[in-house]
Amino acid sequence: MKMKTKATLKATLKMRISPMRRVVCVFAAVTCLSVLACSQTAEELVNKNIQAKGGIDKIKSAKTRRETGRLKNARGRVAAFRETNARPNLVRETVTLQGMTAIQAYDGSTGWQTNPFRGRKDPELMGEDSVRDLLLASDFDGPLVDYAEKGNKIEYLGHDLVDGDDALRLRVTLKNGDIIYCYLDPDTYLEIREEVQQFVRGSVREHVVDIGSYKPVDGVMYPFSISEGSRNNPGAQTTTISKIEVNVPVDDSDFALPASLKTEEKKSGMVGVH
Repeated sequence: MKMKTKATLKATLKMRISPMRRVVCVFAAVTCLSVLACSQTAEELVNKNIQAKGGIDKIKSAKTRRETGRLKNARGRVAAFRETNARPNLVRETVTLQGMTAIQAYDGSTGWQTNPFRGRKDPELMGEDSVRDLLLASDFDGPLVDYAEKGNKIEYLGHDLVDGDDALRLRVTLKNGDIIYCYLDPDTYLEIREEVQQFVRGSVREHVVDIGSYKPVDGVMYPFSISEGSRNNPGAQTTTISKIEVNVPVDDSDFALPASLKTEEKKSGMVGVH
């Protein structure tokens, strides 16, 4: 009787312990797979993003791009907006309102601007603080394409929520140290939000960019709706694109530093602001 009782007790303990062991083993296996997935998924997600946009060949086939639309600021004022890009990293942005046009441009090494809305009609060099956003805009294909060649580093941080919806979160550390948290739609793998952290002279500047209304242009998916602002007011400024053209003729002089600034550039030492 005692032997039977011991046998029964041993069997009971085995039944109780075995499921727990299985749970521990399964948990350990899942943890290992999760760690492995995190180390691999960043690259996979970048590739899926590129494919979702049309593929690397289609993306690289565009040598120039011009976007035309309207910009609405936090006060409700609406202005005409145009952005022109050329490879590898040239950009010119114009905002026109009430007969005046503000210009910001980057020639591949230096940013410059005119801002008649603030009484500055003559061209002036852009400082490190103001040129950071323009540097992001000058990246023709964005920070994910050829990220390693650009000196960027990408990490997959797992799932997160964007306005209550599931999203895949990537941390992109740019060559200059700035960080972009990039959120991808888990179904389309296209960007839906970017949270930008810029580090300038010991301070951190943050803003949020929401991206949507994708449409194909010459085989590549581009966003036609962009809103940005602070974390507390992410939709402070909205840009609605009405037309995107690729491989349009552009003049290098549109980006080039005006002659009046070339002497000032040498004096200020602002050559090659990156």
